Amino acid sequence: MADLSRSTSDLSGFPVAPSDILAAAETIRGAVVETACSHSRTLSSICGCDIWLKFENLQFTSSFKERGALNRLTALTPEERVRGVIAMSAGNHAQGVAYHAKRLGIPATIVMPIGTPMVKIENTRHHGAEVVVTGATLEEAAGFARSHGEARGMIFVHPYDDPLVIAGQGTIGMEMLKAVPDLDTLVVPIGGGGLISGIAIAAKSIKPSLRILGVEAWLYPSMYNAIHDGNLPARGDTLAEGIAVKSPGKITTEIVRRLVDDIALVNEAELERAVATLISIEKTVVEGAGAAGLAALMSDPSRFAGQKVGLVLSGGNIDTRLIASVLTRELAREGRLTQLSLDIPDRPGQLAAVAALLAEAGANIIEVSHQRTFSDLPAKATLLQLVIETRDSAHLDEVMARLSASGLSARCT
Repeated sequence: MADLSRSTSDLSGFPVAPSDILAAAETIRGAVVETACSHSRTLSSICGCDIWLKFENLQFTSSFKERGALNRLTALTPEERVRGVIAMSAGNHAQGVAYHAKRLGIPATIVMPIGTPMVKIENTRHHGAEVVVTGATLEEAAGFARSHGEARGMIFVHPYDDPLVIAGQGTIGMEMLKAVPDLDTLVVPIGGGGLISGIAIAAKSIKPSLRILGVEAWLYPSMYNAIHDGNLPARGDTLAEGIAVKSPGKITTEIVRRLVDDIALVNEAELERAVATLISIEKTVVEGAGAAGLAALMSDPSRFAGQKVGLVLSGGNIDTRLIASVLTRELAREGRLTQLSLDIPDRPGQLAAVAALLAEAGANIIEVSHQRTFSDLPAKATLLQLVIETRDSAHLDEVMARLSASGLSARCT
């Protein structure tokens, strides 16, 4: 984490004021869910601090983006509503704009970058918007959206660098401090910066001493670079595609520079662990970006020891296949699911002998594969590959010791 020593609680000079966030709260009231901000006893015990979770993944479109989208759409003039709106989005802003545009009778077109999870594309179409998938990055999609919209006279609804959008997202901060006034720290994902900017203005206006910590994926440290004049690369496929932004907003960067205390960078394994933990412990599905706050906390729990910490679970739009992959990979990291390779003689009874040893050791065989052709073993030998299930890493060590004591050469692969 990087200490942003320039942070301050001075709220002057921003295009978004606390009064704008109060107005946004009235605008969206009744059309957007005031989600629960609940204490997690189990996560608190694991991490050594009091953890409160803001369940924005339980919005109708499974994301906080509804708030800013509705606040922006409501401000359109009757003539602008007829012309329609266009937005670029990796998924959650798309759904928020599409859903509320349909409610308000406003035509909507959404431009989404190639590689956007199909669940987000299909959900956006389901909400009635025209969807155009183009551009390798969010920035390329934005360029197309602007030119396409200008040619057709449409109103561009920016996902984060818009005062009305920022004000809408800031209502989350108000709700969290209303629910838990004595919070010490808020941990918030950063993509373009709209969410953390709105929350920071709202929270600092209510409780100036509150610490605000932003979280980015290591693969997309755009706000970190902007604040520190850094040049860490932004590239690749991240589980947190919702915050995979190469260029943060101009408005949001200045707000973050002045109001946000720290920025944490989390790697892919930490994001996966956080997603799996929220499913396992809280029984709630959160996408990679939405789990970024917990990833930061679990990667450095000593920084939060004894504090009351609020985490924003910003979204829950994750592909079911990806969930399955994340959960099985986490089982492998925990030593509960392991692939073994064994060199055995190619004759009857060898597989049964290995299976019997594993059964005696309490391991469960999930998959079996023989490889006779594509290996460098002698012709009278075969490569046996197994996927086994064990209780934990200690149990796996016991299983490996049992195999070794029986003269079998087994290795984890």
